[in-house]
Amino acid sequence: MRLPAAHTDKDLLLQVSKGNEIAFKALFDKYRQRLFYYISHFIKSNQVAEELVMDVFMKIWVGRSAVLQITDFDAFLFRIAHNKSIDFLRSAANDARLKVLLWEQIQVVSGERADAAILASEFEQKIREAVDLLSPQRRKVYLLRREQDFTHDQIAAQLGISRATVNNHIVEAQRFIRSYLSKNMEITSFILFATSV
Repeated sequence: MRLPAAHTDKDLLLQVSKGNEIAFKALFDKYRQRLFYYISHFIKSNQVAEELVMDVFMKIWVGRSAVLQITDFDAFLFRIAHNKSIDFLRSAANDARLKVLLWEQIQVVSGERADAAILASEFEQKIREAVDLLSPQRRKVYLLRREQDFTHDQIAAQLGISRATVNNHIVEAQRFIRSYLSKNMEITSFILFATSV
């Protein structure tokens, strides 16, 4: 099955919805490089970015019967790419081995190990900014837990508050800090470091 010499995304999607593999390959060839660079910006790993590009297009092919409902294919494609990148980074944050591999990739891409220290330093600075925005009592509880490694019981005894109140302060502090970091740091750095908040 051939395609006309000039074709829009809409033309290609119509053909893809009918199972036309040539049209699908034309879409793939058109968007592959842009998607790769976009995902690489988040992931910092060429190999993973290539795999996620393939995943994005696999999703399109598997759902081809519904592609005619897409009004802005470009935006749709990049939204899928963004979501897959975030999903991958969240998985990496929860998988110690994957996190180490991703961190090594970031160091390779950055070219200098000094960048790792810069990222860590930026992360600590942003945490300090967030902690400074906490209420005085919540800040005190959080710092006793994070910097002095006090137990909840020790903090409760020192500050004369209940253990439940200590727990509430820590949970709310962590929630606020993660929210602050997610808005004020590059997403890759945030997800790599956020589990240590």
